[in-house]
Amino acid sequence: MTCEQPTRINTSRKLCPSVHSFQNKLARVAWSFACALLFRPSPRLCFGWRRFLLRCFGAKIGKGAKIMSSARIWAPWNLTVKEQGTIGENVNCYNVAPVTIGAHATISQGADLCAATHDISHPNMLLVTAPIVIGDAAWICAGAFVRYGITVGEGAVCGARAVVVKDVPAWTIVAGHPAREIKKREIIH
Repeated sequence: MTCEQPTRINTSRKLCPSVHSFQNKLARVAWSFACALLFRPSPRLCFGWRRFLLRCFGAKIGKGAKIMSSARIWAPWNLTVKEQGTIGENVNCYNVAPVTIGAHATISQGADLCAATHDISHPNMLLVTAPIVIGDAAWICAGAFVRYGITVGEGAVCGARAVVVKDVPAWTIVAGHPAREIKKREIIH
């Protein structure tokens, strides 16, 4: 028994034109050159230099933010990193929509922040975007994936390799695939 497909998928440029303006495309080309020539080769401790470069491309970067040179940032103009926020090694920030990282929040190595997807029920697989908000003092652990439209609350922790497909309440620890609540986070003084 076979399933008949009611329509065919067609992602040709004619039927599925880019939602990105010419200016957006031009800015991404300029950023890719700046990133390859100035951002990525910068020594590990040159956080100020990388903050400056990102700000030149429209990012809102707070005082003392640390962004590693191996981080991949798709559109700096859609990035906000507040005071002392950190983007670690090999983080993929696919910020087609705005991505906000709170003060003292950490995005650990190899994590993915993906602010876009495609509508798989549409025959042209249209682009769907939604912002991601990572709250103050939150931690996205190594290799975690945070999908479009998600808010990770203040102080929340998304465990290593977690796949975050629902909002995470403040001061909650989630883990797993899909991520589910493990316990509440408590700070012991």
